[in-house]
Amino acid sequence: MNTVEEIKELLHKNKMRLYKELQQSKEAMHLIKKSTHTHLNEEEKEKIKIQLLDICKAIPSFAVFMLPGGALLLPLLIKLIPDILPSAFRDEDEQIN
Repeated sequence: MNTVEEIKELLHKNKMRLYKELQQSKEAMHLIKKSTHTHLNEEEKEKIKIQLLDICKAIPSFAVFMLPGGALLLPLLIKLIPDILPSAFRDEDEQIN
């Protein structure tokens, strides 16, 4: 596979991951709004907890990315601390382990 095709594939894969993360965030916001009127069940509470943790993980990643040279540093940081990525950005086989 040539480099251009690999880049296109990575961009598409990350676009889908970002879409998945946004959908999860939207669902979490809906559940938070719902919690102001009714009690949430344990599954709904767990979804909110996971999503809030994902948001907290995204902030340091974004901060590193914004640093000069951060685009080069972030992949290294991810190799050292793989749990820094939100759940939507982890590969399926990584989530199983």
